[in-house]
Amino acid sequence: MQQPMVVTVVRFPPRDPVGLQEARDQFGANAAGYLDVPGLLWKAYLRSEDGTTVGGAYWWADRQSAAAKFNEGWRAGMIEKYGAAPEIEWFEAPVVVDPLRQAIRVDPPTTGP
Repeated sequence: MQQPMVVTVVRFPPRDPVGLQEARDQFGANAAGYLDVPGLLWKAYLRSEDGTTVGGAYWWADRQSAAAKFNEGWRAGMIEKYGAAPEIEWFEAPVVVDPLRQAIRVDPPTTGP
C-alpha cells in the first residue's frame, strides 16, 4: 500500500499585519520558487482577514517530500524573513477531490494535480 498523501498547513504571525495587496506582492514574488519542489502537488498562500496570520496550505505526494522542504534551513529562513517561527500542522489526505479535473484521488497524480 502506498503512503498517504499529506496536507500541511503552515502559519505564523508576521512582524506587522499584512494587507491583501502586500500579501499578493510578497507571495507572488516568491511563488515561482515552488513550481519545482519535489513532491509538492499544490500550494495556496494564506492570509487571515485581519492580516495578523499568514502562511500556506500544501498538498504533498508523501510525508518525506514535505519533511525535506520544511527542514531547519527553511525554518531559519522563515524566522529571519518574517520574525516568527512557523507552526506546521500535518494531515494525512486519504482522499482528495479535484473538481477542476473531475477526479477523486486516493494516490498522488503522476503528472501534476
